[in-house]
Amino acid sequence: MSIERNHLLSVFNGLLQPERFKDYGPNGLQVEGKSEIRRIVSGVTASRALIEAAIDAKADAIFVHHGLFWKGMDGRITGWLKERIRLLMAHDINLFAYHLPLDAHPELGNNAQLGVKLGVQGQAAFGDQNLGWLADVDFANATALTEHVQTVLGRKATLVSGDVQKPVRKLAWCTGGAQGFFESAIAAGADAYITGEISEPQMHLAREMGVSFIAAGHHATERYGAPAVVAHVASECGLEHQFIEIDNPA
Repeated sequence: MSIERNHLLSVFNGLLQPERFKDYGPNGLQVEGKSEIRRIVSGVTASRALIEAAIDAKADAIFVHHGLFWKGMDGRITGWLKERIRLLMAHDINLFAYHLPLDAHPELGNNAQLGVKLGVQGQAAFGDQNLGWLADVDFANATALTEHVQTVLGRKATLVSGDVQKPVRKLAWCTGGAQGFFESAIAAGADAYITGEISEPQMHLAREMGVSFIAAGHHATERYGAPAVVAHVASECGLEHQFIEIDNPA
């Protein structure tokens, strides 16, 4: 089976509702390719490696969380950007990208899917645009929680423990580069906060506020939403779907 490009775009938009979000770049179709789509690849970032893998997989479309265009770019199609776009256009491949809408979807999004992987159920939202998630949990301490996160994600996480003895009863998380949500997580009553990255100020806040901070990897925390969304849509629309993992230690 196949689906017309604009029909598929309307399906993605209907599911993810990008109009609800104030975002850092365009959501939806970023590069137009062939009009009929049968095979779609999902991935985290529209890197050259992912595009080349999609070409090898004979994909008609790629769906990612991190697209090619962001606010503040100077607009010139040169260097790495020119090469990625050249590959997409040479092979007539559509590129769909959804950033905050993919983080936020209540069942298929990055935060929801990370919760599923960790075995925790989000019960409330916090932070800018309600992107952060909160859940009641039961971990002996932040070290036990970090070990669980590392086992699930298959990579080492950075823990700054606010209180090594304190049980973790309320967990906050927001995938990717959401270290700036830490103060909102503290205000929401979290005992620990999980995101992808840590910056210098969060170490001090964790120690001073007694709330643990776990940086588990930007890529590692955001590799579940895109395949979940596309698997759902592919099943409904009769498309072939393949998730392609491009390893990234960041």
